[in-house]
Amino acid sequence: MSADCCAPGEVTDQHDAEAVRWWKDLGVLVPVLSGVSFVTGLVCEWSGAALAGQVLFWTGLLLGGSTFAPGALRGLLTQGRLGIGLLMTISAIGAVILGYVEEAAALAFLYSIAEALEDKAMDRARSGLRALLKLVPDTATVKQGEALIDIAAADLTAGQVLVVRAGERVATDGIVTQGHSSVDTSAVTGESIPVGLAPGDEVLAGSINISGVLEVETTASGTDNSLTTIVNLVEQAQAEKGDRARLADRIARPLVPGVLVLALLVAGIGSLLGDPELWITRALVVLVAASPCALAISVPVTVVSAIGAASKFGVVIKSGAAFERFGGIRHVALDKTGTLTRNEPSVARVLTTSEASEEQVLGWAASLERHSTHPLATAITDAAPRAKAASDVSETAGHGITGRTDGAVIAVGSPRWLDSGGLTSQVAALEDEGMTVVMVHRDQVPVGAIGVRDELRPEVPEVIRILARQDIGVTMLTGDNPRTARALGMQAGISDVRAELTPGDKAAAIATLTRSQPTAMIGDGINDAPALATADLGIAMGATGSDAAIESADVAFTGNDLRLIPRALAHSHRGRAIIDQNIILSILIITVLLPLAITGVLGLAAVVLVHELAEVIVILNGLRAARTHPAR
Repeated sequence: MSADCCAPGEVTDQHDAEAVRWWKDLGVLVPVLSGVSFVTGLVCEWSGAALAGQVLFWTGLLLGGSTFAPGALRGLLTQGRLGIGLLMTISAIGAVILGYVEEAAALAFLYSIAEALEDKAMDRARSGLRALLKLVPDTATVKQGEALIDIAAADLTAGQVLVVRAGERVATDGIVTQGHSSVDTSAVTGESIPVGLAPGDEVLAGSINISGVLEVETTASGTDNSLTTIVNLVEQAQAEKGDRARLADRIARPLVPGVLVLALLVAGIGSLLGDPELWITRALVVLVAASPCALAISVPVTVVSAIGAASKFGVVIKSGAAFERFGGIRHVALDKTGTLTRNEPSVARVLTTSEASEEQVLGWAASLERHSTHPLATAITDAAPRAKAASDVSETAGHGITGRTDGAVIAVGSPRWLDSGGLTSQVAALEDEGMTVVMVHRDQVPVGAIGVRDELRPEVPEVIRILARQDIGVTMLTGDNPRTARALGMQAGISDVRAELTPGDKAAAIATLTRSQPTAMIGDGINDAPALATADLGIAMGATGSDAAIESADVAFTGNDLRLIPRALAHSHRGRAIIDQNIILSILIITVLLPLAITGVLGLAAVVLVHELAEVIVILNGLRAARTHPAR
């Protein structure tokens, strides 16, 4: 997917394509028809209609083989790629040459349906990226002289002057040249507390102007700004991750050439020393003996069982490849806002002077804030819901609000606007604890300060302790300031805290972590999308997460309880262990069968029987992955 296809305003039919039913999807329909033909062929054979059975076996073989054999051969010829699909193709051809069409049909069906299910799971729509670009308005108001002109946001260029009214989104990156306001940057940076802006401050595309009117000189075009950069980062990371080979393919790479060389040696050397027909037949039996039938079916069965079980306790794993990576995770990086915290700012502390009580300070502030739409105002009014409305209210964008209540003039605003007086040191201490502080003045005299903070989720310290017991490292990533980040990290029990990170910085931090150990990223916002896609495994908080985060991730939690993290990790590690057991068993079976096939101890029928028994064993073992256990 190129950046061009994500131009703002473009309408695609990808979402419609995602809704295609399975019976209209050839990628699923063909393997299903292969299975129907195979099963019907068995029924015909058992009922005495041998000819009809053979026709149906051939039909099933050709249908199933058409889904992987052409690609396997093409990969071999054009790229020299040796994968499990090639070995399955060779094994099926060997079985047909020896006259075992039924076994070849079964092989083709099982492998084709396993691949179809995997491809279906991994074929995720990128609707989240389109949702991300919807943060950019279709049009923008540009100042030309004294005139205001509306133009398409995509036509913006650097150096123009945007006029952004209250409630509007900023169409591209820029620098404030006139006006004071606060902007909600949560969609872009993940920070839940609004940011005050004044002339000279930078503002990002997609930010919402909360109050006042801003004039912004653009520093980027409408199609090449911070939001489009996020999209490009996500696409690049997803493409790189998509190139990583599945575990079975990594095993097949050395297995395929080794088996082919062995079969040629058996046929060649045997023909020189004895009956050519006998040794060529044995060489073909060797190919079938080396067929990774158990490997091909056991891994998907284990993955499907484990994924189904995970969904029952609120963890949606989007693909088998994602589950395999999940089982190897040794480090977790967590976004702060909305993941470790509630993303619901609330009053955490109230400071007062001798002039007033906590109740009075909260009441006075709430009486004014009832007239404001600022997110901090909601936190304060929630803390004093019975406060009566003030009169003569006037709000100064980016500074604060004034009004009259209880016969006095009350002012509420930032310590940068209102003097802290004798509370200066205490206000600084609150800020050191990661709080945003609002000063309260009564008749121009400081009477109190209110500390507002996005509180940590109550289960976080417990989760961090459990992860430590599981030997899982933890890092916190945030776009917030270092002071707030350190305070929250200390409260959570996380020592590795990285703050003031842009979406690109988060992705770079994840890339560094993944180079030393398999790392999962957990986030919920659009700003987390590049990091989620860059990580070995991206986990989105699905219940409240943005579309971009969910679509960029490999795993989504349907709930908000972070105790899902250690439980999901324990479940995936157990599933990965079962996969390893099945792989070892499958390879041992091939290792034992090969010398028996070469020496003629086992003929083709016996080899096929052993493979079928092995498949039953690994399938039963794989079904154990459906069991779930709480994390400890």
